[in-house]
Amino acid sequence: MEKIQTLYNSWLAFFGPNPYLKALGIVLIFTAFVLIFNFVILRLLKKVTAKTAFKADDRLLELLQKPLFVSLFVVGLTQAVRVLQLPDNVLLIVVSILKTVTIFVWASFAIKFSKFLLNQLSADKRKSQLVQKSTLPLFSNLTVIIIIAAAVYFLFLAWRIDVSAWLASAGIIGLALGFAAKDTLANLFAGVFILADAPYRLGDVIVLDTGERGQVTHIGIRSTRLLTNDDVEITVPNSVMGNAKITNEAGGPSTKHRIRMKVGVAYGSDIDQVREVLEQVAADNSQICKIPEPRVRFRNFGNSSLDFELLCWVDMPVLRGQVLDKLYTNVYKKFMELEIEIPYSKQDVYIKSMPST
Repeated sequence: MEKIQTLYNSWLAFFGPNPYLKALGIVLIFTAFVLIFNFVILRLLKKVTAKTAFKADDRLLELLQKPLFVSLFVVGLTQAVRVLQLPDNVLLIVVSILKTVTIFVWASFAIKFSKFLLNQLSADKRKSQLVQKSTLPLFSNLTVIIIIAAAVYFLFLAWRIDVSAWLASAGIIGLALGFAAKDTLANLFAGVFILADAPYRLGDVIVLDTGERGQVTHIGIRSTRLLTNDDVEITVPNSVMGNAKITNEAGGPSTKHRIRMKVGVAYGSDIDQVREVLEQVAADNSQICKIPEPRVRFRNFGNSSLDFELLCWVDMPVLRGQVLDKLYTNVYKKFMELEIEIPYSKQDVYIKSMPST
């Protein structure tokens, strides 16, 4: 650094004691340095980053070119202005203007690069579960707001404006807005946590603790939408979903869903035959998984029936309704064919005496 400073001073001495010539010399020196940096150093760096497999470094170098160029040029102009020995108030205004230009350039760079990073994260689901296409606008807008707020703060510092009163006012306004929009903020934060924790995903069939059952069709920042078997869409606020007990029928290591079909037969029926019929009906249904294989369980001696249960699996929970329909239909037909009685409630009325006429 000392050698550079000595070389710099020797170059300035070449322009003599005239402050205007010195200022011109400083501008010419920094302009030459900026051109060397732009056409030599940056080109070498671009060749290095072009050989890497990452796209982020190429984009970063591309976006950095303008703010670095402007920053170096502004440093030269600032040094040149200080050499002119201007009045303090004029010097403050000129330096503040140069700092303002630099802040705007770097803020623009930060916004562009943050959007690029967020797009890269949302495109690769393996890197981030929090930043997805559905949450991308939220994080993008939030990042822009933070960058703009930081730029405004540095602008105040550049113009030597006391920011303590502004920060206090911003805190009070933020507190008031937080109370006014507490429900909206609760839904927003719950939506972010749902997307990050992923208790359910698009296409999953879930059951809420209030009894609603449906397929998840949309996970937004404010709410989650379910499509029931009646083709009715239910919209549930994310704050409710975040605090509810949810049964995800498509969760676990597999998306397969087990079906339980309860069947009662009359006392005196051949239970081996009943078991064989139920197993055969399940085997003949192409929508039922072969692995795990269907199984039949003799569950209970009921009040008027022998209670059996057919357990089988389907690939997706949404198939439960139509598969149960086919199973019940085929079991009933088979029982009618084999004369296996399905008991039903009966009431006998006994008349002790007839009323006198």
